[in-house]
This record gives sequence, C-alpha cells and structure tokens, in this order.
Amino acid sequence: MPPESIVTGSIASPPVRSEVSQLHALEAGLDSLQTAPETAPRRARRIVRSALPTTVLIVAALIAWQVYTVVAHPRPDLSPGPADVLSALGSAVSSGRLLTAIGTSLGRGGSGFLLAALIATPLGLLLAEVRWLRRAVGPILSGLQVLPSVAWVPAAILWFGLTDAAVYFVVLLGAIPSIVNGLLSGVDQVPPQLRRVGVVLGASRRQLQTRILFPAALPGYVGGLRQGWAFAWRSLMAAEVIASSLGFGLGSMLEQNRELADLPSVLATILTILVVGIVVELLVFAPLERTLLRRRGLAGGTR
Repeated sequence: MPPESIVTGSIASPPVRSEVSQLHALEAGLDSLQTAPETAPRRARRIVRSALPTTVLIVAALIAWQVYTVVAHPRPDLSPGPADVLSALGSAVSSGRLLTAIGTSLGRGGSGFLLAALIATPLGLLLAEVRWLRRAVGPILSGLQVLPSVAWVPAAILWFGLTDAAVYFVVLLGAIPSIVNGLLSGVDQVPPQLRRVGVVLGASRRQLQTRILFPAALPGYVGGLRQGWAFAWRSLMAAEVIASSLGFGLGSMLEQNRELADLPSVLATILTILVVGIVVELLVFAPLERTLLRRRGLAGGTR
C-alpha cells in the first residue's frame, strides 16, 4: 500500500478500499473452507440426537409422576397428577385464556427485549471505548445484573402506576445489564491486532467499532442477548404476578389461579411459561449462535 494512503487517514481512498475488499474476500474464503456443508440427513440426525435425551427425560418424569399419584394417593388439591394438569391446560386452551395470556406476555417481552437491545448495544460500544466511563459504570451494571428484578416492581408501580410503563421498566432493568456485559466480554476477547489493522487502514473510531470490533465481538454479544432474554422473561413474569391487573398475561393468569387455589391450573401455567421460554431459546437464539459459530469454523457440523 502506498505511504500516502496511510498519511491521509481516509478509509475511503481507492487503494485502501481495494485492500479492504481483498480482506473481506479472504475472510469469506476462509469461512467457506472451515465450514462443513450440512446435508439434510445430517441435519435431521442432529435434531433427533439433540431432542431425544430431553424427550426421554420428560417422558420418564411424567411416568414417575403418574405412578406416584396412583400408588401414594396424595390429596388432589396438594399433589395433582399429570392427567389433572393436562386437563386444566386443555380447559385453558379451549376457553382461549391461555392463548390470550401467551400473546400478551410475548408481546410485552418481545417489545421490551428489543428496546433493551437498542439501548444496550450503543451503550456497550461506548463503554468499550471510554475506559474511565466503563470503570465508573461497570460495577453498577454488574450490581443491577445480580439484583432480583422483582425488587424493582414496587418502585416501578409507585413511579409509573399500574400501567405498561411499569412492566417495561422492570423488563429493561432486567435485560440491559446482561446485554451490555455480554458485548463488553466479547470486545475484551477481540485480538488487539484487528484494531491495529483498522488503524493502519485509516479507519475512524466509529468505523473501528462498527466494522471491526462489533463483528468480532458477535459471539459474546449473542451470549449477552440470550442471557438478556432470560432475564427479561423472568422480570416480566415477576411484574405480571405482582401487578396482576396490568392486562391478562401469563403472570396474571398464574396469580389468578393461585387466588382460586387451583393447583392443577397453577402447574399448567408454570409449565406454559417454561415451554414458551424454551421455544424462544430453540427457535431464535440457538440457531443464531449455531450459524454464527459455523460461519467462523468453530462449530463445524457437530452442533
């Protein structure tokens, strides 16, 4: 590369742009070499292999549960059997209450999580660049991450009243620290040579962040997103249980069933909350992480 292209400090000059294009082409070629093609039979075997142990465990647990209720004859109101829970679940589905609750909670959780990601991503990039600000804010974020989200619910109700703003406030405080810390962890693991290459090519600070640091930190960022969703979902359930009058979500449904002392419906709602969280994990975050790792040659065809 000619010396004058480095002195100008502009990444938009033709020689620099040509070298950047060559680097992108080289990276794409290396990714193609490292990535093993996944055929349909191999994908099917992988899905079966990953789902079979969990399925067997769930079936065995249900059988053991049913055997216990048949042999021990516990009080139905304190220890209902799987058939009672499935009956309560079927009643909630047929009445439409369950689908309404799932839609309300998923809408709130998804909106709150997306808003948390929009806030946490630039905040994480800012903290990664400004060291003194990270030293000041980092411990606060770590403290917020370990603070139970349910602790914010009473204060949120006093500040915002019984409105959706109180729910979103709790969700944001549950998700943002995890996303920021995940992004910071990913940036810390970026080799310093990548930053030096960007400086040599004349990248500005913003270009270093958006074209070099952030793409290289994607594994840690995706891990932070996954953990942020888990905290957002837990925070949402806590807010809906305590402030059950805020619409009819899964948390509100759980609290109503508790007030009615309907333990089969309580267990059915808990299982629904668990299944929704697992489905979001399997359909969104697991494929995203698997694709990212495979493109970097870190997962191959084994995941």
